[in-house]
Amino acid sequence: MACREQMLSNDYMEILLDYTSPYIDELYPENCIEVIDNEFIVVLVERSLLPPISISTFTYTSIPKLYGLMQETVTPAQGNFDPLSLIRTGILQVQRPPLSLTGRGVIIGFIDTGIQYDLQVFRREDGTSRILAIWDQTIQDGTPPEGFSYGTLYTNEQINEALQSDDPLSIVPTTDTIGHGTAMASVAAGSNINFGLTFLGAAPDADIVVVKCREAKQYLLDYYFVPEGVPAYSGTDIAMAVKYLDSFAVAGIRPVVMCIGMGTNLGDHAGNSLLSRYLSRIAEKRSRAVVVCGGNEGNAEHHYGSSITMSSRMVVEVVEVRVDAQEIGFVMELWGSPPNLFSVALRSPGGEVIPAIDFRSRTTRSFSFIYERTKVTVDHILVEQVTGEEVVVFRFEAPTPGVWTFNIVIEGDSDYSEINMWLPITQFLQGNTNFLRSTPYTTLTEPSLAYNVITPSTYDDSNDSFYIESGRGFARGREAKPDFAAPGVNVSTVLGDRTGSSMSAAITAGASAQFMQWAVVEGNQPLVQSTQLKTYFMRGARRDMEVLYPNRSWGYGQLDIERTFRIIAGTIGG
Repeated sequence: MACREQMLSNDYMEILLDYTSPYIDELYPENCIEVIDNEFIVVLVERSLLPPISISTFTYTSIPKLYGLMQETVTPAQGNFDPLSLIRTGILQVQRPPLSLTGRGVIIGFIDTGIQYDLQVFRREDGTSRILAIWDQTIQDGTPPEGFSYGTLYTNEQINEALQSDDPLSIVPTTDTIGHGTAMASVAAGSNINFGLTFLGAAPDADIVVVKCREAKQYLLDYYFVPEGVPAYSGTDIAMAVKYLDSFAVAGIRPVVMCIGMGTNLGDHAGNSLLSRYLSRIAEKRSRAVVVCGGNEGNAEHHYGSSITMSSRMVVEVVEVRVDAQEIGFVMELWGSPPNLFSVALRSPGGEVIPAIDFRSRTTRSFSFIYERTKVTVDHILVEQVTGEEVVVFRFEAPTPGVWTFNIVIEGDSDYSEINMWLPITQFLQGNTNFLRSTPYTTLTEPSLAYNVITPSTYDDSNDSFYIESGRGFARGREAKPDFAAPGVNVSTVLGDRTGSSMSAAITAGASAQFMQWAVVEGNQPLVQSTQLKTYFMRGARRDMEVLYPNRSWGYGQLDIERTFRIIAGTIGG
């Protein structure tokens, strides 16, 4: 079977590997191998030849994670454009002379649900498209980009041809039926229409490249119990999209800003997933900036975290999860800090008990109940290969509604221990399933915790209040994330007002394009990269004298690119 068919077929599982070898083709002679970079490859293996998905059979990092869209509310277009978010971030001010930073010469790449390319906000004054290319991973009857095996590439020439037609979709049939990607692209890079009165994006002269991600294969949707009709995207396809966008960058000449408005609750929340590490490597390159939204999980009660003083050599921590009656199933993770060892006893809402599970056998085990339909599969790795930590994955199928009690037994002679547990993101659950004792912190979604990427949290610029749903820090390894906060509540987009962390990411991406124009295109700092840009933004962020920084919610303050340039110019202190 050709590589294209394997990538698309639900009969083939994507196995992620964080290494490559000169002998990799000999190891997998019958399989498609997609090389992301020299530390990240994807091997396609026929599922009928493999055991069921489990981290003890494969590895934790080899199983693709699913990512959801980080948008909360949508208000239909009313015809009134509000530039407040551009003003509060200093974006509008630096668009004007003497800096005149409009993203000219910069590419902003969006990895999302596609784009409605025929809208006026993505055209130049002469009516031609500002979109250089669209790689639609969902359309298979055209030619994919060079070096990729699936999807269809639509070039600027093809898009302009379509725009001259009475039926553009008959020539370039890609569009955005969800609207999430279109809204983000308009906020970050929408054209200046009617002198900014009708619409204006943060970087209205930037070029645009779009990857429309295909939705995840059914076997992954089934494994993670993603509700029917909810968009979910595999980390494999996102990584492919990042690789494609990176191909447009030319260090010191043509900068690329990548914007990702997706996230997941699964992972160590310290930036160690394969996708996070890949994004961090991309962000280290010159003339690149990677912006990732921080998610909307801060108020969802989907994180349990506890630092435990070991008063004896064995301590029991009680954790309760309330399962909604609508829930069809979910996957939950527990991360425990070494060198202590962990075991778990489980009590159902009906009172049935699974005694403390001894993980020394290192096998996947399933448990059923006499009076309940629920099946619980428990998977375990004593030493996860990247973090060195203990990981337990619980998979609940047809869970009985009510309160499930986890008695976590911690054994060891360390003075303290730490446990963290995460439920799926809100849209991957059917109902209001949550921890009874939750914490709003360490709720930034992956891959926003990748070390070198730019991660904004979200605030309401109409009253300077923190958006209660916004993900918060710090990273589990205590790294100071988020980097700063950006507006994300009732932000004007071409499709109406939208709220969520994807909007704050889009605004930040537009500001990043403005800075890249000054730094790279105009030659002021031609070899700048994501970490330096992030530091400039953190220095220029507005800070409240009554708040201690870095802050779990606000990072280093509120994004203000005008203030950043005033600091660079020396007109104010940092």
